Amino acid sequence: MTDPAPGAVLRGAVDLSSLRNRPAAPAAAPGAVSPAASGGPTVPLVMDVTDETFPQVLELSRTVPIVVDLWAEWCGPCKQLSPILERVVTELAGRVVLAKVDVDANPQLSQAFRAQSIPMVVALVAGQPVPLFTGAVPEAQVREVLGQLLQLAAQNGVTGTVTPADAAEPAAAGAPEEPPLPPLHAEAFDAIEAGDYPRAVAAYEKALAENPRDADARAGLGQVRLLARVQGLDLQEVRDAAASRPTDVEAQFAASDLDLAGGHVEDAFGRLLDLFSILPPEDRAPVRERLLELFALVGDADPRVVAARRALTTLLF
Repeated sequence: MTDPAPGAVLRGAVDLSSLRNRPAAPAAAPGAVSPAASGGPTVPLVMDVTDETFPQVLELSRTVPIVVDLWAEWCGPCKQLSPILERVVTELAGRVVLAKVDVDANPQLSQAFRAQSIPMVVALVAGQPVPLFTGAVPEAQVREVLGQLLQLAAQNGVTGTVTPADAAEPAAAGAPEEPPLPPLHAEAFDAIEAGDYPRAVAAYEKALAENPRDADARAGLGQVRLLARVQGLDLQEVRDAAASRPTDVEAQFAASDLDLAGGHVEDAFGRLLDLFSILPPEDRAPVRERLLELFALVGDADPRVVAARRALTTLLF
């Protein structure tokens, strides 16, 4: 992030006007702002935001800078980045709020922010958007960027703080605690945060060997395998190779991985379906297997998976 005035980079590319004047969400809505007994307003430091509740977030950005995390359930890099964002924002103790936007469930916000690749992280300062970064980045870079954001906010008079909702209201007596992760899952999670994808793969594979019905381990294994495959790839080089070698299976696999990791689900499926259709029947099996792997990552109920699976069936028969 550089030091432009809020919105200078995104003005014209991001249109939040249609989301500013919605009717206020009910007071009990998730993420609603409530008065604090003292200090700034009381809000969760990490909140899920929808198309309907976004006007409250815009208004809150006049008090404290908001970090907007645009993500999706099927996005592996999003799941790598989100815990880092949550940890860093929580440590800032009310000087920044994290607003999480599921792009699949909130198409208007996705369109307003032009979220062509996720994870995409944008800030709001005094109601104006400020670009931060796209893609999963290391924790040290997240800390540096949020430090710059606080400086930028201060330059524009946004210097307030909020009272964390969980600090203002003690947890109900006897409320159940989050169960700890199974040891192998915890090992995989730590490895992902460290960028050690082979260790994460090994941990998930061991968990599946111990319990083949472990759906969380199976999903995690697919996601971390994708992360391992795209790690270190140069986007332009991969795209150039795929364009110049349309029947090269490995070149198309790399491009489809980057498509999926960047949120271009239909492009990833379409690329592999096109490849499947032009290959000789004896060379198609690896492409079918990769498609099935990507289908599992996105989820069988996703309409894009349903459509792509139907297209694959048509090509098979």
